[in-house]
Amino acid sequence: MKTFLLLLLGVTAVVLILANLGPMILLAVSLVVSYYAVKKFILADTVGQKVLWAIAVLVGLSISLANLPALIGVAAFVVLYYTYKKWKRDKQDTSFLDEDLFNETGKESWLN
Repeated sequence: MKTFLLLLLGVTAVVLILANLGPMILLAVSLVVSYYAVKKFILADTVGQKVLWAIAVLVGLSISLANLPALIGVAAFVVLYYTYKKWKRDKQDTSFLDEDLFNETGKESWLN
């Protein structure tokens, strides 16, 4: 049952990521534009350049903050990552139990 729920959670997260892939790409582009504009704002010499780069920073940040579907997609990606880690940990725990508890040599060494 636990494996089924992890599988269901993973499939749901993948569907959400695929549905929000376009807005996630736009979010990445807007964050890159904002980062580039901040770097140029810091290096600008005149007040006019600083004003223009500040406007570019505000435009990039407003696009990224207004992009709610992309934030849902990022949250789904985080859920998928932790689901994958939990799935792998459960598989490792299961293989450890299979090797140690049901091995004949393990029983003999446990009894001695």
